[in-house]
Amino acid sequence: MINEEVQMFLKALANEKRQEIMFLFLDKKEVTVNQVATLVKIGQSTASEQLTRLKRAGLLTSRKEGKEVYYSPQQDKIMELLEKLNVLITNCCK
Repeated sequence: MINEEVQMFLKALANEKRQEIMFLFLDKKEVTVNQVATLVKIGQSTASEQLTRLKRAGLLTSRKEGKEVYYSPQQDKIMELLEKLNVLITNCCK
């Protein structure tokens, strides 16, 4: 049976816009909801919803500064989830 954390991870990345958001972190250490909305070309409420889903899946963390919320990748957690996925795939395909 698939690990629930890994399943949430895969569901979070199953959406093309959420994938685009994660790719933003290749160039930036952190982004705000407004930056995501502009860069990914989606509405602010949609950006907020997508960031929340990624955070709930353990891929992002956030901090609040004034009215702005800054999101950044949880690299250790992402690596942990990738390792769990690797183990599942390796074990299933023997």
